[in-house]
Amino acid sequence: MAFGIFGLEPASKWGDALSFFIYDSIKILLLLFIISAIMGIINAYLPVGRLQRYLATHKMFGLQYFLASLFGALTPFCSCSSIPLFIGFVKGGIPLGVTFAFLITSPLVNEVALAMFLGSFGIKITVVYVVSGILLGMVGGVILGKMNLELLLSDWVKNIQRQSEMRTEEWEEENLSFRKRLPGILSDSWSIVRGVLAYVLIGIGIGAVMHGFVPEGFFAQYMGKSNPFAVPIATILAVPMYANAAGVVPIMEVFVAKGIPIGTAIAFMMGVVGLSVPEAALLKKVMTWKLIGIFFGVVTACIIVSGYLFNAIL
Repeated sequence: MAFGIFGLEPASKWGDALSFFIYDSIKILLLLFIISAIMGIINAYLPVGRLQRYLATHKMFGLQYFLASLFGALTPFCSCSSIPLFIGFVKGGIPLGVTFAFLITSPLVNEVALAMFLGSFGIKITVVYVVSGILLGMVGGVILGKMNLELLLSDWVKNIQRQSEMRTEEWEEENLSFRKRLPGILSDSWSIVRGVLAYVLIGIGIGAVMHGFVPEGFFAQYMGKSNPFAVPIATILAVPMYANAAGVVPIMEVFVAKGIPIGTAIAFMMGVVGLSVPEAALLKKVMTWKLIGIFFGVVTACIIVSGYLFNAIL
């Protein structure tokens, strides 16, 4: 569409931005519908209330956070693409801290990042990065979970949760078959897509502009060895950008070749792929601004600490 219908050049800034916008919008909306439908089917048959009570009353010694982070590492999503699953988990009644563990880890660690890290930096740095990415998700999830932030979810999500519980109870009382439940499940999924459509388009639009127009070398001058505040600066400057691991690892390689410490470069990458302004725009439908600020603040602090640790040990 960008190059054939609109006639834009593939190498141009507008062509790059528009193709990014079209591709990511279609991908995220399809993901959201499919995942919402899957979670609707699970909610229709899985006793979510019993699962919630089990997680609340049984000591799992952090296993639930590890499993959520591990699942995040196995899903090949960027930060915005992880949000449909996050919404599905919240809708299904999974504890908020556990869902945050997934949301933090999913864009940071995946097979693309693993392969590119191995090729660019070797096995030692790759192992350290993967382990730290999973630990970052676990630590961030535990911290956020302990803060009891459920009240800061948006009214839209709370209504979705209530409607899902009521519908499931009605189906169980009537003992409806899967065929009779499916239209209601698909209708609920489409309602979720409609509800977040504007936020998806705004978020991806912001990301597309940044993707097409922010120069890659713009941030390198602030991240040198001589700057003791290079790690927090790199992390904070990375947040407005929006890209996945495949787009950031080559930039990291250039940074390291120019003498930027590996920990600072990794902190920059984590900031780019783990947090972004488009992600905040998408999350606004699910969370209040206060919760988004707390989430971004906790993850940013964890990334900065890990960046300094990387510089100390690598």
